[in-house]
Amino acid sequence: MKRYLATTAALALVSGPAMASGLDRTGQPIGIIFEEGNYAEFSFATTSVDLSGNDRATRSDGTPLNPFQSATGDVGERFNMFGAGYKRDLNEQLSFALIFDQPWGVDVNYPTTGSLLLGGTTAQADSNAITALLRYKFNERFSVHGGIRYQEIDGEINLQGGAYTSIGGVYNVKVNKEGAFGWVAGVAYEIPEIALRAALTYSSEIEHDFNLNETFATGATASTSTQTKTPQSVNLDFQTGIAKDTLLFGGVRWAEHSVTDLVVPGLSTQAGRSVDLIDLDDSFTYTLGIGRSFNENWSGSLAFIYADVDGDDLVSPLAPTHGYEAIRLGVRYKQDNMTISAGIRYTQLGDAVASPGGNPVTNFQDNDAVSFGLKVGYNF
Repeated sequence: MKRYLATTAALALVSGPAMASGLDRTGQPIGIIFEEGNYAEFSFATTSVDLSGNDRATRSDGTPLNPFQSATGDVGERFNMFGAGYKRDLNEQLSFALIFDQPWGVDVNYPTTGSLLLGGTTAQADSNAITALLRYKFNERFSVHGGIRYQEIDGEINLQGGAYTSIGGVYNVKVNKEGAFGWVAGVAYEIPEIALRAALTYSSEIEHDFNLNETFATGATASTSTQTKTPQSVNLDFQTGIAKDTLLFGGVRWAEHSVTDLVVPGLSTQAGRSVDLIDLDDSFTYTLGIGRSFNENWSGSLAFIYADVDGDDLVSPLAPTHGYEAIRLGVRYKQDNMTISAGIRYTQLGDAVASPGGNPVTNFQDNDAVSFGLKVGYNF
């Protein structure tokens, strides 16, 4: 059973399709801290998103909105993610891990030849984070872990189309790169004889003070600033042996996405009200799967993932989905100290209505994403 202990987190980088729950892409995993001995890993994942909708012909009150209802075309952009981790035992009780991931992001591009209401609207955001963790084992069963996380975020948003006539139909804001610190803390309980482990991890919100460059329809520009938070979250991960060489695993993740606002001062002044370009709801993400070791070299896993998002299906055009369901298939090959893990994931994205300023303008239905991930690990 022990030879399968480390495989349940092997495909964590494939766990977040585009805009699945807010801007959440990786789920901020810390599973490397539980690897046996000294260990290093590198990972890569790519996600292809099929995301399209249709403009609404009327508003919710029945008044005309778009007499020439148009399809958006595919607005979801393919994106790649990289990850790395290093774990070292300092002594029999204390271990250290350093984790690099890209936890938050968005890639949306509405073709100008598509939606009359949103065509030309784009959003791009990238992030990099480094987490430094310590784990202290009181005994074979109880341990605590915690540390600090540093992350950098930048991005750019273009608003264009008939939905934005009140601001002149064109607007751009560049969010300059900014870094900030947060913290992580957790506790774990294990019974090694049956491969049981339950780990509870809290990640704090992180507040960023962004400098912005706004450009308006008139060509005027403004250098402004705003504060934005990435959400606090709680991850509960578990695994247990249920038969010889067979493992049941899963988890629950809660993230407070509703605290992530992007209120742009210049545009708010022009519109005469507070304009938040991000409209997100809190979410719970559930994972349940089974893993099987076939021999000394090969093992595999199958998991089902479900994201339940609070609130109604009215969302920002910059993240036009509402929850999701996914199936993930993974395989691992181990030879001596080297481990290679690969996985593929299919995600059915939840239906949503793009609603800039709370005004429903474009329906998104029957969309999906396919992700592929590869991870190479080495024990030393």
